Amino acid sequence: MCYQVIVIGGGPSGLMAAIAAAEQGVKTLLIDKGKKLGTKLAISGGGRCNVTNRLPEEEVIKHIPGNGRFLYSPFSVFNNYDIIEFVENLGVSLKEEDHGRMFPVSNKAKDVVNALLHQLDSLNVEVRTETPVEAINYGEDTHQVILKSGEKLNTSSVVLAVGGKAVPHTGSTGDGYSWAKQAGHTVTDLFPTEVPLLSRDPFIKKKALQGLSLRDVSVSVLNEKNKKIITHKMDMLFTHFGLSGPAILRCSQYAVKELRKGRSSVIIEIDCLPEEKEQQLIDSLQKQIKDHPRKSFRNVVKGLVPERLLDYLLELVNISSQDNAANISNQQIREFVQFIKHFQVNVYDSQPMEKAFVTGGGVSIKEIVPNTMQSKLMNGLYFCGEILDIHGYTGGYNITAAMVTGRVAGMHAAYESMVN
Repeated sequence: MCYQVIVIGGGPSGLMAAIAAAEQGVKTLLIDKGKKLGTKLAISGGGRCNVTNRLPEEEVIKHIPGNGRFLYSPFSVFNNYDIIEFVENLGVSLKEEDHGRMFPVSNKAKDVVNALLHQLDSLNVEVRTETPVEAINYGEDTHQVILKSGEKLNTSSVVLAVGGKAVPHTGSTGDGYSWAKQAGHTVTDLFPTEVPLLSRDPFIKKKALQGLSLRDVSVSVLNEKNKKIITHKMDMLFTHFGLSGPAILRCSQYAVKELRKGRSSVIIEIDCLPEEKEQQLIDSLQKQIKDHPRKSFRNVVKGLVPERLLDYLLELVNISSQDNAANISNQQIREFVQFIKHFQVNVYDSQPMEKAFVTGGGVSIKEIVPNTMQSKLMNGLYFCGEILDIHGYTGGYNITAAMVTGRVAGMHAAYESMVN
């Protein structure tokens, strides 16, 4: 069988690539080894599908710390606002939520997936699911995709949209890296990002704070000199294995990179009251103690932080719940405030790649033409989505990168196939 464009992988980038190629009128095949297309889209945003983000382009790129600047070129062809228009033109109304996140008004991811599948259908894209690829033989002018069944498919252009290694139950099992290497590409070190972190600290082992979430705290990753590498102000969660929640997921890649330098542990520092200055907090507590000397110190500070955390911090500075405010030393107050502003957790690892939301690392972007997504090393080979060494925070940024690179790859794969 002969095609002009074959797209391998039916995630967000592959769906966009196949649609973009077929819009140019070329004979397009979309292959996926799974039973269904769009599985990652269907589970994204907690099953509601965080389609993209409405923040200005600059801001979106800032939220893609893994080589986001590469996306300036693809964004000049198709950007996050184009995604919104594209999805709404398919009949799915979108709404904006906090931090610019865009969701379908119906809150159903399947509406987005079904609209994309319907579009494939209306453009006569041939779709083959449950069709694993065995190998790709690259040629001068045409490439051959060999299926596990033994069938051989010839094509002018191949688009690799097979994802990374995170969330493997959606089909992302790293198949594409060997096909990229075979074409001469470099695959940078792979590591989990947007991933919960593991700690053996005694309070974690005792599950003292398990299940406790902190709202709007500042979470930082410290380097070997105890300087902050990155800080994110969001919610976080203590778990039975360590730390999770949005702020932790955002900080995780920095912790993982530090651990990969050979460090046995990395400190995560939590500022529970980021809006308050340390000395002002000390002064305020000292004044309250003066005003209410007979109150228990616990009642004086009640409400500063959640109760379970408060009781744990009081224990750390040897203050019992009965101790009168008047009996608390200035040293204890300083220590107490120190813990509120600099609560430290030692992290020794992250959960494995399988538990990560996003893969860090991938096919080197230095070897990709940014405004076409074509390989610089192999004619007729295109890359898009998470197989590339591009990764962002959660919040619609990774899907944006996938859809934009997919759209650009599909368009240009079609153009090239028409020339050949």
